[in-house]
Amino acid sequence: MGKEANPIPQGKYVPAVRFGDLVFTAGMTPRNNGVLIKEGKVLCADAIEDYRDAVRQAARNALTAAKNRLEEGEEIAGILSVTVYVNAEEGFTKQSKIADLASEYFCEELGEAGVGSRAAVGVASLPGNAPVEISIVAGVKKNH
Repeated sequence: MGKEANPIPQGKYVPAVRFGDLVFTAGMTPRNNGVLIKEGKVLCADAIEDYRDAVRQAARNALTAAKNRLEEGEEIAGILSVTVYVNAEEGFTKQSKIADLASEYFCEELGEAGVGSRAAVGVASLPGNAPVEISIVAGVKKNH
């Protein structure tokens, strides 16, 4: 099982921790090789699609970190919880639409197991001026 490299932590933390059959990820911003692919607030005037690549990168980072906590013969059973933090300008109210982009990614990767509970939270700022930050809790199961 060739593992993809973990996202690079931007501080004193690990990308994911495992407790029993649960994996908890750190908040992941849309970084590729440690560099943000998009910066700035999510703006009311912008189309939600303008944030697709950034949201998918953050979601991919979270799923990669979770998968890297698996042992031989295991797989992600499902996404149990997703928290999407949106660095939105005042008045932005479509946080759930931004979060839908992450949910779509998880469904593409895991099928129906990619659908879990979710919170979409508007915040005043995020680390590095990232537009979005995503953390997940995933369940683990043995392969059959």
